Amino acid sequence: MNLADRIKDLANKHGITIAELERKTGISNGQISKWNVRSPKTENLEKVANYFHVSLDYLIGNTSSNKTADLDDDDVIFTYQGKPLSDEDKALIKRLMNGKD
Repeated sequence: MNLADRIKDLANKHGITIAELERKTGISNGQISKWNVRSPKTENLEKVANYFHVSLDYLIGNTSSNKTADLDDDDVIFTYQGKPLSDEDKALIKRLMNGKD
């Protein structure tokens, strides 16, 4: 499945048209349909990924999973240097990401 088809599939699953997606994300009218022949701007890909809550890797076909990981996700093991992160490490990362030391 190519990029434009993957986006069309996501739009259909969310009950919106490509034109609505472009309006909601601020992408110029008709741009997404051109992505089969022309590379999109990274910022536009990010807008689409954020809108659908999927990863950029999923959009461009590097992975077949459209799920993103969250530090609170019990089904995902986060590691550093091959060792799983402790709950304390995850809490520290969350505080740092939220701007709290």
